[in-house]
Amino acid sequence: MSGIKILLVDDREDNLLSIETILASDGYEFIKANSGRQALKILLKDQNFNLVLMDVKMPGLSGFETASLIYERDKLKHIPIIFITAYSYSDDKVYEGYKTGAVDYIYKPINPQLLKAKVAVFIDLYKKTHQLMIQEQSLKSINKDLADEIRVRKFSENQVNQLNIQLIENIENLENANTELARFAYVASHDLQEPLRKIRTYGDLLKNKYTSVIDEEGQYYINRIQKGAERLQNLIKDILSYSRLTIDSASLVKSDLNIIIQEILVDLEMIIEETNAKINICELPDLYVNPGQIRQLFQNIIGNALKFLRPNTDPEINITYDISSKMVQTEDKANVVPQLYCNIYIKDNGIGFDDSYSEQIFTLFKRLNDSAVFEGTGIGLAICKKIVEQHKGFISAKGKLNEGSIFTISLPINQTPYEINAQKSNTENSYSRR
Repeated sequence: MSGIKILLVDDREDNLLSIETILASDGYEFIKANSGRQALKILLKDQNFNLVLMDVKMPGLSGFETASLIYERDKLKHIPIIFITAYSYSDDKVYEGYKTGAVDYIYKPINPQLLKAKVAVFIDLYKKTHQLMIQEQSLKSINKDLADEIRVRKFSENQVNQLNIQLIENIENLENANTELARFAYVASHDLQEPLRKIRTYGDLLKNKYTSVIDEEGQYYINRIQKGAERLQNLIKDILSYSRLTIDSASLVKSDLNIIIQEILVDLEMIIEETNAKINICELPDLYVNPGQIRQLFQNIIGNALKFLRPNTDPEINITYDISSKMVQTEDKANVVPQLYCNIYIKDNGIGFDDSYSEQIFTLFKRLNDSAVFEGTGIGLAICKKIVEQHKGFISAKGKLNEGSIFTISLPINQTPYEINAQKSNTENSYSRR
């Protein structure tokens, strides 16, 4: 039996030879010791024995004493010991052997079949015990890994909880800061209105009443003052518009987007004719929106498309839409549910922009072009973003220099996610991609 090592311990060589001969046919590997001390030396160097067959009566250390010393060492406790003796002991003496850790006795003269059977049984028990020990070690390792994982998860959960608490505090601070900023912008803008009106009024009087006495250079300076005052007034109007942007569910009404856009095109009729612009609009769906804010949203984006024109190219604007579903959090943030959105695409062939600015163009006062070439306050797209967010929607932009840009406005078809299932079937039947 390959790999099975048995330690034979007896002070008589003939006994060792006899045992080895009986068990030789079973293929065991034998290591022999002529005393208890020699057996201890061997086991201290090599603990990988499957069984010890040991004579009880030996000079120096007896078999019982040797077994007791062997089992004092933790690494040797798993090796079974069978005592071999020519004496018939009393029950107390036999019990003494078992107390040392021995598992059985074999009496001389040795019955070969009995020896082979007992060795086979204890070798088998040893192998099963050894397998159980390996499994126990494996389970201990798994349990340790699980304990470590649980510890790491608890640590991560604590980290996430702390981050969530910090996030909530940051959101509250941001909301407070935004409220204060809006209040400040509103008050400051109103305080600027009055002196600005005086500048423009007295500028107009100076220009109209004293034209004949002011030379050409003076006229130029007055025009610069009037132009600067006009830009400042536009800036104040935009800031006021931005700070006033609020929305509530009562202001959302079912609105025909086609009518809203047609009204915008009427307002832009002059510039459309001047630029020879071509505007293609598919039939858009009705949505529950704040009509005034949505009108401003489309006017800002279409107005930009008619302002940032590519030289020697007739402007062309295409407005299309489709319907898609996005996963959004419910109001209590406990669940994520699907929400249907109407995605409106406004594509132009103007000067475009570097796509790396696709996020920045929606921030306040961000300008990508020279103000001397393209007039503007840098607030228009920030207003667009705020309007869309007020409607619980999304807005994004993609651009390519000298090729054009495309703005995507995603507005929820249902204003609350809970209405989706009730209205989904009707909505899918009502809308189709153009």
